[in-house]
Amino acid sequence: MPLSAILIITAFASYSIGVWSERIAGRLKGWHLIFFWIGLATDASGTGMMAAIRGLFFNFHVVTGIIALLLMAVHAVWATMVLLRKDERAILNFHKFSVFVWTVWLIPFFTGFFLSKRL
Repeated sequence: MPLSAILIITAFASYSIGVWSERIAGRLKGWHLIFFWIGLATDASGTGMMAAIRGLFFNFHVVTGIIALLLMAVHAVWATMVLLRKDERAILNFHKFSVFVWTVWLIPFFTGFFLSKRL
């Protein structure tokens, strides 16, 4: 399995752990933030490797992937700010945005998975 695919699968696992453990806990915690950043870093790295190997063609998968990466970056930065500011209301409600971003991220994850089966 190519390293790029391993990185994307690692991104899926770490981001899912961060998002769903936050959702279950009902409050944003520092260790959730670590998993958000690991998910972003591994997804960006894997995506960069795939773009270098196959080139960057603008199609549904690529466009949704760019949107998802941008949302993940906003999500990680915002979560960091919420924790640093100790905004209790935001800490308790942050999971709503987390689940939204995770759901959007699934679109390029699964389209990439299915596209890779055809290539």
